Amino acid sequence: MELMTIDEVAERLRVPVLTIRWLRQEGRFAPAIKVGRRLVWDVKDVDAWLEAQREGTPAA
Repeated sequence: MELMTIDEVAERLRVPVLTIRWLRQEGRFAPAIKVGRRLVWDVKDVDAWLEAQREGTPAA
């Protein structure tokens, strides 16, 4: 299991850290894992969340 910090997640998605915090607070982001006092994310969970955000192909 490969884990990422919030800074690494933000960098991977090319968004500010505040965006990740906001999405998490709204319950609209991949589930975090609490390790001590720190939150981390499994790369597979972030990738699955990202894939779920893909827009569908427009109807012809």
